[in-house]
Amino acid sequence: MAALDGLPPLRDVIQRHGLDARKALGQNFLLDLNLTQKVARTAGSLEGATVFEVGPGPGGLTRAILALGAKKVIAVERDTRCLPALAEISDHYPGRLEVIEGDALKTDFEAMASEGPVKIIANLPYNVGTQLLVNWILPKQWPPFWDSLTLMFQKEVGERIVATEDDDHYGRLGVLCGWRTSARMAFDIPPQAFTPPPKVTSTVVHLTPNENPAPCAVGNLEKVTHAAFGQRRKMLRQSLKPLGGETLLNKAEIDPSRRAETLSVEEFVRLANCL
Repeated sequence: MAALDGLPPLRDVIQRHGLDARKALGQNFLLDLNLTQKVARTAGSLEGATVFEVGPGPGGLTRAILALGAKKVIAVERDTRCLPALAEISDHYPGRLEVIEGDALKTDFEAMASEGPVKIIANLPYNVGTQLLVNWILPKQWPPFWDSLTLMFQKEVGERIVATEDDDHYGRLGVLCGWRTSARMAFDIPPQAFTPPPKVTSTVVHLTPNENPAPCAVGNLEKVTHAAFGQRRKMLRQSLKPLGGETLLNKAEIDPSRRAETLSVEEFVRLANCL
């Protein structure tokens, strides 16, 4: 891809700008430009799309997204050291890359969304990735402002996102994602593809919104899943005691002796609606 976009190899960019990845920022830079293209392609066609990226770092994934035809990339980066490297990419793609220095958890992505397809593609910093995902799948208005999410996580988190009932990885995240999205794990990325190599395998997860998820108050669903999986080894009559216990379960027509991991997304929605 270095030949494709005419920009220098990422290792040279990192060395020139002194961009050692910082653990405090959850940084692990993906340097293989073939892999960054594979991540970007997982999002489908980018022609005419506005793409949000979080934590672009030296810009490997940013370059892939732009090279594949995105109309505009809006990248949110906390690390000021990365801004000069990103400015070089912006100069190479005039008018197509906007870099916002700031905290993604405090960024109003929806307010910046424009007409046309909006996609979020990111190698998310490990320390904020799960919270960002929850923020994106639990807005007040649905369908959301985004058409798809293509996100990189630790593999364990990816397994929790796509898990369904009776899966060891099934929990609150699986219920919330299963309720509002269709999620799949696209492919794994080994530790050695990153600088520095993390201690775990990463995975790319692709999510698309369910247009008509079952009606349910988000706050109630969060309460029910938090209580149920907070004591996942206990029967629901015990774990849900603070929310009504057997009375709530009987109202939802769910056996009080069952455990959280055996309930389907639909049953959790029913519980939430009975609160």
